[in-house]
Amino acid sequence: MMPHFDGLTLKNWQIQSRDDGILILRFDREGQSVNSFAQEVLLELEAIIERLAMEPPRGVILASAKSSGFIAGADIKEFAEFDRKGTVSDAIARGQSVFEKLALLPCPTVAAIHGFCMGGGTEMALACDYRIASSDASTRIGLPEVKLGIFPGWGGSVRLPRLIGAPAAFDLMLTGRSVNAKAARAMGLVDRVSEPATLLDDAALLVLRGIERPFKQRALAWLSNTWVARQLLAPQMHKQVARKAPKAHYPAPYALIDSWQKGGSSMRQRLERERRGVVKLASTPTARNLIRVFFLQERMKQLGSGDSGIRKVHVVGAGVMGGDIAAWSAYKGFEVTLQDREQKYIDAALSRAAELFAKRVKDEAKRPQVAARLKSDLAGDGIAEADLVIEAIIERSDAKRELYAATEPRMKTDALLTTNTSSIPLAELSAHIQRPAQFAGLHYFNPVALMPLVEIIRHDGMAADTEQRLAAFCKKLDKLPVPVAGTPGFLVNRVLFPYLLEAMRAYAEGIPAAAIDKAAVKFGMPMGPVELVDTVGLDVAAGVGAELAPFLGLEIPAALAAPPEMGKRGKKDGQGIYSWENGKAQKPPLPKDYQAPDDLQDRLILPLLNEAVACLHDGVVSDADLLDGGVIFGTGFAPFRGGPIQYIRETGIDVLLEKLKALQQRHGERFAPRPGWDNPVLRD
Repeated sequence: MMPHFDGLTLKNWQIQSRDDGILILRFDREGQSVNSFAQEVLLELEAIIERLAMEPPRGVILASAKSSGFIAGADIKEFAEFDRKGTVSDAIARGQSVFEKLALLPCPTVAAIHGFCMGGGTEMALACDYRIASSDASTRIGLPEVKLGIFPGWGGSVRLPRLIGAPAAFDLMLTGRSVNAKAARAMGLVDRVSEPATLLDDAALLVLRGIERPFKQRALAWLSNTWVARQLLAPQMHKQVARKAPKAHYPAPYALIDSWQKGGSSMRQRLERERRGVVKLASTPTARNLIRVFFLQERMKQLGSGDSGIRKVHVVGAGVMGGDIAAWSAYKGFEVTLQDREQKYIDAALSRAAELFAKRVKDEAKRPQVAARLKSDLAGDGIAEADLVIEAIIERSDAKRELYAATEPRMKTDALLTTNTSSIPLAELSAHIQRPAQFAGLHYFNPVALMPLVEIIRHDGMAADTEQRLAAFCKKLDKLPVPVAGTPGFLVNRVLFPYLLEAMRAYAEGIPAAAIDKAAVKFGMPMGPVELVDTVGLDVAAGVGAELAPFLGLEIPAALAAPPEMGKRGKKDGQGIYSWENGKAQKPPLPKDYQAPDDLQDRLILPLLNEAVACLHDGVVSDADLLDGGVIFGTGFAPFRGGPIQYIRETGIDVLLEKLKALQQRHGERFAPRPGWDNPVLRD
């Protein structure tokens, strides 16, 4: 007998009855292209589940009605609103209650997962008896809440360790990473993998026949969650987390481990501990700032809406940047031709590209198809076919202008010409361009495969359509675009270099490099500034410094005043300020009694904040949010602080100005407050 749903008004769920007595419940959030859990959605689901409990069908399959994917998770906008209203506890309790009712249904339940399944979507799937996932490449399952400064709060942190064992569960929850269907099956997160076309029929078979999980998986799940195991494993997890995420900056992983370790003898007690832990974290500055960063990221993605009209890309310059830009573009589906003045440079770039494809394209059978999209083009024949030409040659204005003069006449009339210059003002480059409306900067960051930001550099003669097309191109590359003015250093390098120059100045004064890096990492930077200079390359840093220092009114420290010796340019040579082994800087230990100067962290961070204020004042970016997003995703600026402008707001203008003036008196005029500290935006 099928249940009756008379009197229920459902906006977000579709109910279908199969001939075999199984009910399919499809999630289709009203007015949204992507499924996410809002409280309204949960209330409807609760009403459906209560009817199902009274009149159980033969089984229930939960699926998505949207082709975009299964469920993206909770509605983050709504969650932020609950935080403002102080009602997070109620929202967490409701989600827990609904999913617990789902778990207790007296009929078999199966989550049929196709496409992304994140956060609350995974927690709903965990509350089902079985899970089946589509083999499609778009299927990814994860619990990324730790990236928002919280942890799974709708029963996920309780159910996942008891399903797949604590080690595998915490590997997922502490990293926030997602897994494909095959990996999920291997760890026991899903019970079956199905072809997309037969997903629902295979889910129905699971309802009718059930499945017994392998004994080894069940034994590990039980053993790793005993009281003794929790007391032994939790301290080890704390140590592992501490290597990457200091508790003062990122409290969520520690709270997650503690919630599991202390647990409780009943499901009710475990859920209550989970709820209290998430509610406490939600009000921390870290969670609020990480949620802010999430919204900044979403806004930058939206800049790339629409079609770029770009299918074929031609890159001139097969050095580290040009070669990697070409490889990444090919990996993301574009037809790419790569040109340089000698074949040996192209060959080296193609070898690096093969390494990228081997690492990123898991299916070996598909690698030749990806590699075939990247073609050597010594003569530049691809220029005539390209929709986008990217110049990535030496940082010299005359060389770039000479290249444009030779390249532009060979291009299609609607093609875009761009430069990957990291610091040269576009006014210097665009004056001799035949079609300035279709010329722009497209500044990537090294390493291209890892850095998420691309700066779209404007100039006075550029068309708005050019910016839109380039932003859409960036989105296809899975990069975040930020439009910036074409002044020296643009945004990221202009903000970053005062910080790097001050670090090198402190080093020249005799402060150990390791102490300088330690101060920056303690603030929350992903790596220290000296290590960053070595990573970028002393030669590159010297070149950009020479371009920017006069504009910023800064002196260049001795270590960057002249190009470094060959073989001593940093990480790429195995020797710079540090020696490098296996890609890691070998930092000499500091003497036990060494005390860094009290003002060292301020000396490093305040020049960055000072220049961020000046960039906002000068209109380098259109607003404070884009500045914060650009600096976070372009430099790795401590995400838990929400960006330079957000950090200024939280710390206080007066406090920071006082510190700047103290540094100015002690160390010189380079610390004088830059124009813009009176901007009302800094007090929002």
